[in-house]
Amino acid sequence: MVDAADVVVRAGGAADAGAVLRLLDDATAWLVEQGRTGQWGTEPASTDPRRIAQADGWAKGGGLWLAQVGERTVGALVVGSATEYVPPATEPELYVNLLVTDRAYAGAGIGGRLLAHAADLARERGVDLLRVDCYAGDDGALVRWYERQGFTPTTGFTVERPGRPPWPGQLLTRRL
Repeated sequence: MVDAADVVVRAGGAADAGAVLRLLDDATAWLVEQGRTGQWGTEPASTDPRRIAQADGWAKGGGLWLAQVGERTVGALVVGSATEYVPPATEPELYVNLLVTDRAYAGAGIGGRLLAHAADLARERGVDLLRVDCYAGDDGALVRWYERQGFTPTTGFTVERPGRPPWPGQLLTRRL
């Protein structure tokens, strides 16, 4: 088992898009195995031109942080501006655009470690509000996970997706 002390968080860069796609592919495969296809669908991110471009943008955008155990990337965090489908903040914030971890390290606290890093980044910037949105479908397990990380659900929303079922989302906030 990995100890929190074994996890190092480092800034990501343009060369790290492939690591983000691998994490997304692995998480999608795990979700499919669990019968939870509503969150990210069934196809690997690495085969979707939209997701590839998204990962490239994150890697080049200055808000990518990677959790590593040795040389292995075990998690990714992207922070920046809120997505267009959530209500804008009424005060300065730091927004979590992506949080994904390696399922091989489930239970090791990597997601919590990355969220703690996001909180540190917000404090460094003089920001008291951290926001994130997540998939709110199925049994709501992901929303409950964020609640255990200190977030409070605020606004539910739905993202319409042409040719696919609507995506139910939940906006959550954490005061720092």
